Amino acid sequence: MTPFPGATADRSDADYVLVGAPLDRSTSFQPGARFGPGRVRRLARGFEDYDTRTDARFTDLAVHDAGDESPWADAEEYLDLLTGRLRDVGADDAVPLLVGGEHTVTVAGVRAVEPDSFVCLDAHLDLREELGGDPLSHSTVTRHALEVADRAVILGARAGSEAEYERAAGGDVAVVPPEAVPDWTPDFDGSVYLSVDIDAADPSVAPGTGTPEPFGLSSRAMRDVVRDVAPHCDGFDCVEVNDRDDGQAAVLGAKLLREFVFAHADGS
Repeated sequence: MTPFPGATADRSDADYVLVGAPLDRSTSFQPGARFGPGRVRRLARGFEDYDTRTDARFTDLAVHDAGDESPWADAEEYLDLLTGRLRDVGADDAVPLLVGGEHTVTVAGVRAVEPDSFVCLDAHLDLREELGGDPLSHSTVTRHALEVADRAVILGARAGSEAEYERAAGGDVAVVPPEAVPDWTPDFDGSVYLSVDIDAADPSVAPGTGTPEPFGLSSRAMRDVVRDVAPHCDGFDCVEVNDRDDGQAAVLGAKLLREFVFAHADGS
Protein backbone atom coordinates (compact mmCIF):
# COMPACT_ATOMS: atom_id res chain seq x y z
CA MET A 1 0.00 0.00 0.00
CA THR A 2 1.21 3.50 -0.89
CA PRO A 3 0.48 5.77 2.10
CA PHE A 4 -1.40 9.04 1.88
CA PRO A 5 1.04 11.64 0.48
CA GLY A 6 2.69 13.60 3.27
CA ALA A 7 1.59 11.17 6.00
CA THR A 8 5.21 10.55 6.93
CA ALA A 9 5.18 10.65 10.75
CA ASP A 10 6.00 7.59 12.82
CA ARG A 11 3.01 6.15 14.65
CA SER A 12 4.50 6.97 18.04
CA ASP A 13 4.95 10.64 17.06
CA ALA A 14 1.66 11.14 15.22
CA ASP A 15 -0.93 13.81 15.98
CA TYR A 16 -3.21 12.40 13.27
CA VAL A 17 -3.61 8.75 12.28
CA LEU A 18 -5.29 7.74 9.01
CA VAL A 19 -7.03 4.37 8.85
CA GLY A 20 -8.66 3.02 5.70
CA ALA A 21 -11.90 1.07 6.04
CA PRO A 22 -12.81 -0.43 2.64
CA LEU A 23 -16.16 -1.85 3.73
CA ASP A 24 -18.55 -2.29 0.79
CA ARG A 25 -21.32 -4.61 1.94
CA SER A 26 -24.59 -2.67 2.04
CA THR A 27 -24.30 -0.26 -0.89
CA SER A 28 -27.81 -0.13 -2.33
CA PHE A 29 -27.16 1.42 -5.74
CA GLN A 30 -23.61 1.76 -7.14
CA PRO A 31 -21.00 -0.45 -5.41
CA GLY A 32 -17.29 0.24 -5.35
CA ALA A 33 -16.73 1.96 -2.00
CA ARG A 34 -14.11 -0.70 -1.23
CA PHE A 35 -11.82 1.18 -3.62
CA GLY A 36 -12.29 4.49 -1.80
CA PRO A 37 -9.29 4.45 0.55
CA GLY A 38 -6.88 3.51 -2.23
CA ARG A 39 -8.27 6.08 -4.64
CA VAL A 40 -8.18 8.86 -2.04
CA ARG A 41 -4.54 8.09 -1.33
CA ARG A 42 -3.60 7.89 -5.01
CA LEU A 43 -5.44 11.02 -6.15
CA ALA A 44 -3.85 13.10 -3.37
CA ARG A 45 -0.46 12.79 -5.04
CA GLY A 46 -0.96 15.91 -7.14
CA PHE A 47 -1.40 18.31 -4.22
CA GLU A 48 1.19 20.82 -3.05
CA ASP A 49 2.63 20.18 0.40
CA TYR A 50 2.28 23.85 1.39
CA ASP A 51 -1.01 25.48 2.45
CA THR A 52 -0.96 29.24 2.05
CA ARG A 53 -4.02 29.91 4.24
CA THR A 54 -2.47 28.39 7.35
CA ASP A 55 1.18 28.88 6.30
CA ALA A 56 1.85 25.21 7.04
CA ARG A 57 3.23 22.14 5.30
CA PHE A 58 1.27 18.91 5.47
CA THR A 59 4.48 16.95 6.02
CA ASP A 60 5.10 18.99 9.20
CA LEU A 61 1.75 18.16 10.81
CA ALA A 62 2.62 14.68 12.12
CA VAL A 63 0.19 12.57 10.09
CA HIS A 64 0.66 8.79 10.04
CA ASP A 65 -1.03 6.40 7.61
CA ALA A 66 -1.75 3.15 9.48
CA GLY A 67 -3.07 1.34 6.40
CA ASP A 68 -6.42 -0.39 5.96
CA GLU A 69 -8.51 -2.48 8.31
CA SER A 70 -9.70 -5.17 5.94
CA PRO A 71 -13.37 -6.13 6.37
CA TRP A 72 -15.01 -9.52 6.58
CA ALA A 73 -18.56 -10.89 6.48
CA ASP A 74 -19.72 -10.05 10.02
CA ALA A 75 -20.29 -6.29 10.00
CA GLU A 76 -20.78 -5.91 13.75
CA GLU A 77 -17.53 -7.71 14.52
CA TYR A 78 -15.75 -5.56 11.95
CA LEU A 79 -17.11 -2.39 13.49
CA ASP A 80 -16.05 -3.59 16.94
CA LEU A 81 -12.48 -4.15 15.75
CA LEU A 82 -12.40 -0.85 13.89
CA THR A 83 -13.79 0.94 16.95
CA GLY A 84 -11.02 -0.51 19.10
CA ARG A 85 -8.36 0.51 16.62
CA LEU A 86 -9.66 4.09 16.43
CA ARG A 87 -10.08 4.26 20.20
CA ASP A 88 -6.40 3.38 20.53
CA VAL A 89 -5.58 6.37 18.32
CA GLY A 90 -7.46 8.68 20.66
CA ALA A 91 -5.82 7.10 23.70
CA ASP A 92 -2.48 8.14 22.22
CA ASP A 93 -3.71 11.76 22.02
CA ALA A 94 -3.97 11.61 18.24
CA VAL A 95 -6.96 12.41 16.03
CA PRO A 96 -8.36 9.51 13.97
CA LEU A 97 -8.83 10.16 10.24
CA LEU A 98 -11.06 7.40 8.88
CA VAL A 99 -11.35 6.89 5.11
CA GLY A 100 -14.12 4.65 3.75
CA GLY A 101 -15.60 2.58 2.45
CA GLU A 102 -19.36 2.85 2.81
CA HIS A 103 -20.85 5.18 5.40
CA THR A 104 -21.42 2.33 7.86
CA VAL A 105 -17.77 2.63 8.97
CA THR A 106 -18.64 5.99 10.53
CA VAL A 107 -20.42 4.07 13.29
CA ALA A 108 -17.00 2.83 14.47
CA GLY A 109 -15.56 6.34 14.38
CA VAL A 110 -18.37 7.76 16.48
CA ARG A 111 -18.23 4.90 18.99
CA ALA A 112 -14.49 5.40 19.37
CA VAL A 113 -14.62 9.17 19.87
CA GLU A 114 -17.91 9.36 21.84
CA PRO A 115 -18.63 12.96 20.80
CA ASP A 116 -21.27 15.27 22.17
CA SER A 117 -22.22 16.34 18.63
CA PHE A 118 -22.22 14.43 15.35
CA VAL A 119 -21.87 16.67 12.30
CA CYS A 120 -22.31 15.20 8.86
CA LEU A 121 -22.10 16.50 5.32
CA ASP A 122 -24.54 14.18 3.55
CA ALA A 123 -27.14 14.13 0.80
CA HIS A 124 -29.24 11.72 2.88
CA LEU A 125 -30.65 11.78 6.39
CA ASP A 126 -29.44 8.23 7.16
CA LEU A 127 -31.96 7.95 9.98
CA ARG A 128 -33.52 4.63 8.96
CA GLU A 129 -33.84 1.84 11.49
CA GLU A 130 -32.94 -0.64 8.74
CA LEU A 131 -32.85 -1.03 4.98
CA GLY A 132 -33.74 -4.37 3.43
CA GLY A 133 -33.66 -5.95 6.87
CA ASP A 134 -30.12 -4.68 7.56
CA PRO A 135 -29.82 -2.58 10.75
CA LEU A 136 -26.21 -1.72 9.82
CA SER A 137 -27.01 -0.41 6.36
CA HIS A 138 -25.22 2.72 5.20
CA SER A 139 -28.61 4.45 5.50
CA THR A 140 -28.76 3.96 9.30
CA VAL A 141 -25.58 5.83 10.26
CA THR A 142 -27.03 8.99 11.79
CA ARG A 143 -29.48 6.96 13.86
CA HIS A 144 -26.58 4.91 15.22
CA ALA A 145 -24.56 8.07 15.85
CA LEU A 146 -27.39 9.36 18.03
CA GLU A 147 -26.99 6.33 20.27
CA VAL A 148 -23.69 7.94 21.30
CA ALA A 149 -23.92 11.67 20.56
CA ASP A 150 -26.45 14.04 22.10
CA ARG A 151 -27.30 15.68 18.80
CA ALA A 152 -26.74 15.46 15.07
CA VAL A 153 -26.37 18.20 12.46
CA ILE A 154 -26.88 17.04 8.86
CA LEU A 155 -25.60 19.53 6.31
CA GLY A 156 -26.67 19.33 2.67
CA ALA A 157 -29.42 16.74 3.15
CA ARG A 158 -31.99 16.59 0.37
CA ALA A 159 -33.29 13.01 0.48
CA GLY A 160 -34.91 10.74 3.02
CA SER A 161 -38.01 8.70 3.72
CA GLU A 162 -41.11 10.17 5.35
CA ALA A 163 -40.23 8.33 8.57
CA GLU A 164 -36.72 9.76 8.51
CA TYR A 165 -38.01 13.31 8.18
CA GLU A 166 -40.37 12.66 11.09
CA ARG A 167 -37.39 11.45 13.15
CA ALA A 168 -35.38 14.50 12.06
CA ALA A 169 -38.08 16.73 13.53
CA GLY A 170 -36.92 15.71 17.01
CA GLY A 171 -35.00 18.23 19.05
CA ASP A 172 -31.74 16.30 18.79
CA VAL A 173 -31.44 16.60 14.99
CA ALA A 174 -30.85 19.69 12.85
CA VAL A 175 -31.15 19.42 9.07
CA VAL A 176 -29.57 22.17 6.98
CA PRO A 177 -30.58 21.99 3.29
CA PRO A 178 -27.99 22.70 0.60
CA GLU A 179 -29.12 26.25 -0.07
CA ALA A 180 -28.74 27.17 3.61
CA VAL A 181 -25.31 25.59 4.20
CA PRO A 182 -23.24 28.66 3.16
CA ASP A 183 -24.97 30.70 5.88
CA TRP A 184 -24.74 28.02 8.58
CA THR A 185 -22.60 28.87 11.61
CA PRO A 186 -21.18 26.19 13.94
CA ASP A 187 -22.39 26.34 17.52
CA PHE A 188 -21.00 23.55 19.67
CA ASP A 189 -20.74 22.77 23.35
CA GLY A 190 -18.40 19.84 23.85
CA SER A 191 -16.64 17.44 21.51
CA VAL A 192 -17.51 16.95 17.85
CA TYR A 193 -17.13 14.21 15.26
CA LEU A 194 -17.23 15.29 11.61
CA SER A 195 -18.25 12.88 8.86
CA VAL A 196 -18.02 13.78 5.17
CA ASP A 197 -20.17 11.61 2.94
CA ILE A 198 -18.90 12.62 -0.48
CA ASP A 199 -22.45 12.42 -1.87
CA ALA A 200 -23.18 15.71 -0.12
CA ALA A 201 -21.52 17.21 -3.19
CA ASP A 202 -23.53 17.70 -6.32
CA PRO A 203 -22.94 14.77 -8.71
CA SER A 204 -21.49 17.21 -11.23
CA VAL A 205 -18.69 17.75 -8.70
CA ALA A 206 -18.23 14.20 -7.39
CA PRO A 207 -20.06 11.57 -9.46
CA GLY A 208 -18.09 8.64 -8.03
CA THR A 209 -20.31 7.71 -5.12
CA GLY A 210 -22.84 5.05 -4.21
CA THR A 211 -26.08 7.04 -4.24
CA PRO A 212 -25.67 10.36 -6.07
CA GLU A 213 -28.33 13.04 -5.52
CA PRO A 214 -28.64 16.15 -7.74
CA PHE A 215 -28.98 19.70 -6.37
CA GLY A 216 -26.09 19.27 -3.95
CA LEU A 217 -23.23 21.28 -2.51
CA SER A 218 -20.30 22.88 -4.26
CA SER A 219 -16.80 21.78 -3.34
CA ARG A 220 -16.18 25.25 -1.91
CA ALA A 221 -19.21 25.02 0.39
CA MET A 222 -17.98 21.67 1.68
CA ARG A 223 -14.49 23.05 2.18
CA ASP A 224 -15.84 25.95 4.22
CA VAL A 225 -17.80 23.60 6.51
CA VAL A 226 -14.73 21.42 7.07
CA ARG A 227 -12.60 24.46 7.89
CA ASP A 228 -15.21 25.83 10.31
CA VAL A 229 -15.90 22.57 12.13
CA ALA A 230 -12.40 21.04 12.23
CA PRO A 231 -11.07 23.04 15.21
CA HIS A 232 -13.88 21.62 17.38
CA CYS A 233 -13.31 17.99 16.37
CA ASP A 234 -11.91 14.88 18.02
CA GLY A 235 -12.45 12.71 14.93
CA PHE A 236 -13.03 12.88 11.19
CA ASP A 237 -13.98 10.64 8.32
CA CYS A 238 -14.53 10.80 4.58
CA VAL A 239 -16.67 8.03 3.11
CA GLU A 240 -18.63 6.79 0.07
CA VAL A 241 -15.94 7.49 -2.55
CA ASN A 242 -16.06 4.76 -5.19
CA ASP A 243 -14.51 4.01 -8.58
CA ARG A 244 -17.42 5.10 -10.80
CA ASP A 245 -15.80 8.32 -12.09
CA ASP A 246 -12.48 9.62 -13.36
CA GLY A 247 -11.25 10.51 -9.88
CA GLN A 248 -13.33 13.59 -9.11
CA ALA A 249 -14.82 12.20 -5.88
CA ALA A 250 -11.47 10.90 -4.64
CA VAL A 251 -9.73 14.21 -5.38
CA LEU A 252 -12.41 16.08 -3.43
CA GLY A 253 -12.26 13.61 -0.55
CA ALA A 254 -8.48 13.81 -0.34
CA LYS A 255 -8.53 17.59 -0.45
CA LEU A 256 -11.16 17.81 2.29
CA LEU A 257 -9.13 15.47 4.48
CA ARG A 258 -6.11 17.75 4.07
CA GLU A 259 -8.27 20.82 4.76
CA PHE A 260 -9.43 19.17 7.97
CA VAL A 261 -5.86 18.55 9.13
CA PHE A 262 -4.65 22.05 8.22
CA ALA A 263 -7.63 23.72 9.93
CA HIS A 264 -7.52 21.47 13.00
CA ALA A 265 -3.77 21.97 13.50
CA ASP A 266 -4.14 25.73 12.99
CA GLY A 267 -7.10 25.92 15.34
CA SER A 268 -9.08 28.16 12.96
